[in-house]
Amino acid sequence: MVASQLQLDSAGGAGADAATEQMTALESLVRRAVREQPVWDFHTHLYPPSFGTPFSGAANGADPKGLMLWGIDELLTYHYLVAEVFRVVPARQLPYDDFWRMTKSEQADHIWKHLFLERSPISEACRGVLTTLQRLGLDPGDRDLQGYRGWFAQQDPNRQIDRVMEIAGVSRITMTNAVFDDNERQRWLENQDVGADSRFAAVLRFDPLLCDWPHAAARLTEWGYPVGPTLDDEGVEQGRRFLRDWISRTRAIYCAVSLPPEFLYDGMEDSRISSQVLRRIVAPVLEETNMPLALMIGSKRGVNPQLRDGGDMVGLADVASVARICADLPRNRLFCTMLARENQHELAVAARKFRNLMVFGCWWFVNNPSLIDEITRMRVELLGVSFIPQHSDARVLDQLIYKWDHSRELIANVLVDKYRDVAATGWRPTEAEIRRDVRLYFHDNMANFLASP
Repeated sequence: MVASQLQLDSAGGAGADAATEQMTALESLVRRAVREQPVWDFHTHLYPPSFGTPFSGAANGADPKGLMLWGIDELLTYHYLVAEVFRVVPARQLPYDDFWRMTKSEQADHIWKHLFLERSPISEACRGVLTTLQRLGLDPGDRDLQGYRGWFAQQDPNRQIDRVMEIAGVSRITMTNAVFDDNERQRWLENQDVGADSRFAAVLRFDPLLCDWPHAAARLTEWGYPVGPTLDDEGVEQGRRFLRDWISRTRAIYCAVSLPPEFLYDGMEDSRISSQVLRRIVAPVLEETNMPLALMIGSKRGVNPQLRDGGDMVGLADVASVARICADLPRNRLFCTMLARENQHELAVAARKFRNLMVFGCWWFVNNPSLIDEITRMRVELLGVSFIPQHSDARVLDQLIYKWDHSRELIANVLVDKYRDVAATGWRPTEAEIRRDVRLYFHDNMANFLASP
C-alpha cells in the first residue's frame, strides 16, 4: 500500500489482510493530517498583552481590568466551572455573594477543592484543565495547585502566547472586540496600536445595534454619532459612519453579533428596528467594505444573574430568519452558528441552499465531545468539506490547548469513518487530497469566505 493511493481489496484471505492494512494506514494518515494542520481559530475571546492582563505574575505588573486572561486561577474560575461548582455546594454553605467577594485565588481554591479533590473531575470543563496542565508539561497527578501557580508565575505572558499556540497548533487567533464594552473601547481610543499584534485578528462586535437599539442609540449619540430612537435617514448615515470608523480603527476582518433565540427577520418589509438596522446600516457598510457578518444565535442572557457570566442559557432559534436574510441580502456574506442542538440540522440544510452562508463551529453548550461528534458527522454528510467545523471560543489563553486537542481528536474520528466509506467504493483518496481537505476545514474555508467578493 502506498500512502498516496489507498484502495480496498474485497477479496478474501491475503486480500482481506491487505484491505485491513490499507484501512489502518488510511486512519493513520487522516489522524496525522488533522494533528499537523495549523488552525486559524475563527472565534475566541482572547487578547494579546497590549490589552493588559490581571494576572499578578505578569512581567509588567497586573492590570486589574486587563483583558488577556491566562494562568491556572483563570482556568479554574472559567464560568463553566463556576456554574458547575454551585451545583455541588449548598446555598447555605456558600451564598453567591460570598463567592463573588472572594479573591480570584480563593475562588480557584474553592473550585479545586469541590470539583477536583472531593469529586472526580470528569466533566468536559474539568478534564480540559487537566489536559492543559499535562500538555504544558505539568503533572495533573500531583494535584499540586500551589505548584501549578508557581509555574505560571514564572512565565512571561507574551512568550506564553507563543508556547500555547505552538502546543495547540494554532496559527492565528481571532479576537472578539466589543465596541460597546467601555473597558475595551477605551483601550482602542487610547492606543491606536493596541490591536497590532500579528498573532491576533480583530472582529468588531456590536450586539446592542441589533438587540437593544435604544441603548445603542444613546451611546452613539454620546460618542458623536447623533441618532434617535427611530431610524430616519440622518440616523442611518450616522450609524453607517460609526461602523466605518470602528471597522477602520480595529482593522476588523469581519463583524459579529450574538443574538437571543427570539431574534426574527421577516423580510424586506419587516418593520422591527433590528431588521431596519440590519438592512439599512449593517448590510450596506459590510457590502461596501467586503466584510462578512457572523451571527451567533440562541443565548438567553442572564437566566440566573447571580452566576454572572455563567448565568446564560440556551433557546431555540429561528433558522428561517437566517435563510430570509441570505435571500434578501445576497450581496452580503453570513457566518452562522447556533446554540441549541435542535437547530443544527436545519441550519446545515439552510447552508446547502445559500452559498453566502457559512456554518461554523460547535458553540458554547454544544462544544461537548458527544455533540461535537454528532454535529460534525451530520455536517460532513450534508455539506462535505464546505463548512468550518470548530472554533475554540476560548476565554483563557491556555484553554486553546484542550479545546483544540479534544476537538482535533473528535474531528479526526469523523473523517476516518468518512474516508473509509469512500475508500470502500474503490475511490482512492491520496495523501495530498486528505491534507487539502483538512486545510480547508481548519484554515482555507474561513480565509476564502473572508476574501470572497
